[in-house]
Amino acid sequence: MGRSLLIKAFMYTLMGMAFIYFAVQSNEGSVWNVVTLIFAAIAALDFWVVFKLVGQYFQIKNKKE
Repeated sequence: MGRSLLIKAFMYTLMGMAFIYFAVQSNEGSVWNVVTLIFAAIAALDFWVVFKLVGQYFQIKNKKE
């Protein structure tokens, strides 16, 4: 169970980094356009999920010890 949480966290990290890359590439003179903000919001949600998954991994790991 613990290893699969880390794999999911790694995948969400890659997706978050990809959405940040897409947000930077979609910057057309202003950061405040809709597409850039949507990509940034999705990346923020991905990183929030990463923090939750890593926290859950360490909770499970500490219970086993």
